[in-house]
Amino acid sequence: MTTTNHQAITPSTAVESLRTALTDAGIVLPSLAVDTASPHLGLVELGRVRADVAAQLAVALRNGGRA
Repeated sequence: MTTTNHQAITPSTAVESLRTALTDAGIVLPSLAVDTASPHLGLVELGRVRADVAAQLAVALRNGGRA
């Protein structure tokens, strides 16, 4: 696993990258967005999801991105 300097990636780029990867796995996080409350921290808001979506996300992570 490679590491990336967290300052080199903008929150909006991270959101779009994560949204694309999740879509490819058939997963939607409806609240996925840039956290505008703390712009200096560069945070991404993952939001809340139903339990079945969280379980599907866990399966996808265990399977290398395939739900």
